[in-house]
Amino acid sequence: MGIDALLLPFRFPFMQDAFLICLIVAIPTALLSCYLVLKGWALMGDAVSHAVLPGVVLAYVLGMPLIIGAFAAGMGSALLTGYLAENSRVKRDTVMGVVFSGMFGIGLVLYVSIDTNAHLDHILFGNILGVGSQDLWTAGLISLLVSGLILLKWKDLLLHSFDPAQARTAGLPVNAMHYGLLAALSLTIVATLSAVGLILAVGLLVAPGAIAFLLVRSFGWMLVVAVLVCVGSMLAGTYLSFFLDSAPAPTIILVMTVVFIAAFIHRQIRIKAATGTPRLGF
Repeated sequence: MGIDALLLPFRFPFMQDAFLICLIVAIPTALLSCYLVLKGWALMGDAVSHAVLPGVVLAYVLGMPLIIGAFAAGMGSALLTGYLAENSRVKRDTVMGVVFSGMFGIGLVLYVSIDTNAHLDHILFGNILGVGSQDLWTAGLISLLVSGLILLKWKDLLLHSFDPAQARTAGLPVNAMHYGLLAALSLTIVATLSAVGLILAVGLLVAPGAIAFLLVRSFGWMLVVAVLVCVGSMLAGTYLSFFLDSAPAPTIILVMTVVFIAAFIHRQIRIKAATGTPRLGF
């Protein structure tokens, strides 16, 4: 394969936009994934990504911007989960499963009941090859806001994620940081709608942080490695999908899965070399 064939994807405007939105959404998703992995919030990322569906559908029906409906549904579900967990004997993960699966069910019922020519299935599965200028601007502004706030307060968020009690003792606004993370999570999921859709968004919100956790020991480097892994995987997945004639979103997730497996194997080999015995887990 010649150099002209290798550079072919970069000649098409729709592929250029696809690569651009990959660069935009990779940064906030990677940064957030580090905190989700550290806090054990992987299920939260999955849940919120599914819970925004009814908000998106209702916003479409009412003629409102989809970002408003998605954010309202995501934050509303998160707040409802917190209230039920604090005022019942049921554990938080159980409440989370009930609330967010219920929201996703409501969204699916609304989704199939709407008679429209619009391709709302792009909300579920993404349409990275069809992003427009509005998608790029929306994702760009959200990425700038979320990434800026995380980088500005990354040490405080680290203490809150690792030891909330110590963070409260140190005088940090624990409740504000908790709901701030949820708001950032909801906004970031909105930014990824046009790229990978709701169903595969959880991959971007978990895999980069998990891979970085396997490779480095410093949280600062974990943030850096997660961003590099997410950017590289999204660009590689989109690039490969052009030649494989496959959908970009699942190809991106498959690339991240391969990178995770490679990082896990590398971790095991390194542990075995250091101790002389294999060890399972992170």
